[in-house]
Amino acid sequence: MDVMIKRKLFSLLLVLLSIQTGWAQVNTDIYGIVTDNTGEPILGASVYLEGTQKGAQTDLDGKYVIKDVEPGSYNLVVSYIGFKTQTKYNILVRSVGTPDYNFELEEDTEELGEVVVTNANKISRPKETPLSTQTLSAVEIATYPGSNNDVVRVAQTLPGVSPSVGGFRNDLIIRGGAPNETVYYLDGMEIPNINHFATQGSAGGPVGMVNVSFIDNVTLSTSAFGAQYDNPLSGVLQFSQRNGNNRNFTGNFRVSASEAALTFEGPLFKGNNDESKTTFLASVRRSYLQFLFKAIGLPIRPDYWDYQYKLNHKIDSYNEISLIGIGSIDDFTLEAPEDFDAEQQATLDQAPFIEQRTNAIGLTWKKRFKDGTGFMETTLSNNTLFNNFTRYEDPENEAGVIFNNDARESETKLRYAATKFFGDWKLTAGFNAQRSDYENATVDVNGGLQFDTSIDFYKYGFFSNVTKSFFNNKLDLSFGFRMDDDTFTEQDDLFSTFSPRFSLSYEFTENWRLNGSLGRYYKLPPYTILGFRDNNGVLLNKNADYTVSDHYVLGIQHYFSPSSTISVEGFYKRYDDYPVSVTDQVSLANKGGGFEVLGSEDIATVGKGRSYGAELQFQQKLTNNFYGIFAYTWFYSEFTGFDTETYLPSVWDSRHLVSFTGGYKFGNNWEFSARYRFAGETPFVPTDLDATLANYPEVVLDYNRLGEEKLGTFSQLDIRIDKKWNLRKLALNVFFEAQNVLGQQIPQPTEYGLSRNADGSVVEPRSLVAIESDNSQLIPSIGIVVDF
Repeated sequence: MDVMIKRKLFSLLLVLLSIQTGWAQVNTDIYGIVTDNTGEPILGASVYLEGTQKGAQTDLDGKYVIKDVEPGSYNLVVSYIGFKTQTKYNILVRSVGTPDYNFELEEDTEELGEVVVTNANKISRPKETPLSTQTLSAVEIATYPGSNNDVVRVAQTLPGVSPSVGGFRNDLIIRGGAPNETVYYLDGMEIPNINHFATQGSAGGPVGMVNVSFIDNVTLSTSAFGAQYDNPLSGVLQFSQRNGNNRNFTGNFRVSASEAALTFEGPLFKGNNDESKTTFLASVRRSYLQFLFKAIGLPIRPDYWDYQYKLNHKIDSYNEISLIGIGSIDDFTLEAPEDFDAEQQATLDQAPFIEQRTNAIGLTWKKRFKDGTGFMETTLSNNTLFNNFTRYEDPENEAGVIFNNDARESETKLRYAATKFFGDWKLTAGFNAQRSDYENATVDVNGGLQFDTSIDFYKYGFFSNVTKSFFNNKLDLSFGFRMDDDTFTEQDDLFSTFSPRFSLSYEFTENWRLNGSLGRYYKLPPYTILGFRDNNGVLLNKNADYTVSDHYVLGIQHYFSPSSTISVEGFYKRYDDYPVSVTDQVSLANKGGGFEVLGSEDIATVGKGRSYGAELQFQQKLTNNFYGIFAYTWFYSEFTGFDTETYLPSVWDSRHLVSFTGGYKFGNNWEFSARYRFAGETPFVPTDLDATLANYPEVVLDYNRLGEEKLGTFSQLDIRIDKKWNLRKLALNVFFEAQNVLGQQIPQPTEYGLSRNADGSVVEPRSLVAIESDNSQLIPSIGIVVDF
């Protein structure tokens, strides 16, 4: 970044942080609801701010209000007779815009025949998935250094997740699996695309779409997935959204390094009541990277909008409905810089033009059974992707199409799940049904391929899970299964995709737990594979199998305190029926982490794979003003091609992952946080220079040489400083971020471009030269968040 830009950013930071705090700080109130795990309101629960005298009790509707609270960061605790005490760590109280903090308490049966209040407010995980699960609150996400308020980028720092190649994309590469092995759910609605400029057939991209202002919490499971989720092989990322404010109209405006976002929320049809049964939450975001890149002379123009909304209506004490939606408008174009630069010219030659539109909308009905024994949830949704991906022989003039993929994917889904409690037994069962509609027109000049395709089919599945605790909650057992089938593929049926899963958690001595899980998971190949045709219009992959992955995980966990825990897990993932490229003779597990169309080729589902290793994790929730997560993962990631006896390291096989994220809260609403990531040397696919020269600007990779060369280690430290002001009419948060403060070189494969003269003209005869690039710059930025 230009020196003058850096100086201006630092000057603006100093001006903002020199603002005197003489403005009167205003105290505020905290609202929320306390229920049991069926949604039944709890009357008389005690809710208090840890370390203070501030607290309240819930009323007949389970609601509480803690009055006259000084803005700042707290731990919020709730306790009630016969239930486990629960703590929300590191909540943020603002003078304006404090969200409701709601609790769902778990019944405690440890002391039979005697009524007690327990203090079991430990960091916990669901009984169905007691391992490999991390949950982050909205506050933790919003203050993550280097994340630019990008929820998906935050998840990349969690244990077992590798950084993308070059560190600039949002691919979730979990424990050696491919980027397309993770599924994403927003309030129970599956959303296939969560990134701008997403890779079709996968889900990664450079910028996330989910607005952090909507988030209540985010949970990432890297093994032991619940039976209600179909299609995961390596991970499930769940976004839980909060409801809008049911008392007042509020909002926030956020400006960061790449975008500006405006969010509004409030009650609808409130009338003269104190609270409304109907609320809304809506936002729109706009990038300005295209203007910034133009100002500093870069040829790429990433231009995007996104929108998000949620309407919630409480019909009565037992029923509520929600309408949620999220979508994007993306245009990635190129423009030649005024002055010739070899690196920028290569980018101009090789980068694609991308026009992408996404939209997901869902209607959810939640019903609580009147007898207090359970609840059900029904969701009807639709998600659509339009993706026009083009490479030109002459990108500057957008002339000479050498590759074009003009595709539409649409899914309409119905999901139903019911949970019923029979004493100490918890039973969950349900089904999902979907109609899939896929169209694609592809032109590949260099590959000699042109086809139009259209497929339309149904997919359906059933699942069930039962959970029970034994020996005064010392032993938790969970067993579940699901089955899936579709009307398109010819090789599988409901019984061939039967996927059982089992988990246990045993507290063998005080503050020590042994956790284990095993399960089988299936994934339908992406539509790009299923709809691929040859020049004669023949569907080549109709006989594709579902990819299968078996997970085995065993771990031990120790609690130093309710807010501090350490765990060690060993894991083994085994893959069968993985798609293998007929052209490149390599597993598709090695693709999908770049700007491409994944899977639009002839494949055979004959590949195998394995990923195994161990993971150490320490977590400290907010205590004595400090919080943090440290993790070290050691693993191997290997896949086969058509030779199923020969395992080769995958392009994700970095062997070593280290991550640390933590922060310290100082007085006067100052906060310092840092994030460090490390990945070992990673194999990459070298460029086939002869084929690339013949097909330029298309870059052709030599998959026969996979594993011969490795990238250097990835190491990056990001820091962030936050300062908050709380005034009567608004709350202001100004933050300064610096990425790669150690100036480490971020490893990337060698890039090649045509040899050119000083004026940019091509040297004849044509030849390729390596492009030198510097990826070691420190990147500073300033962000402002205003709640009003």
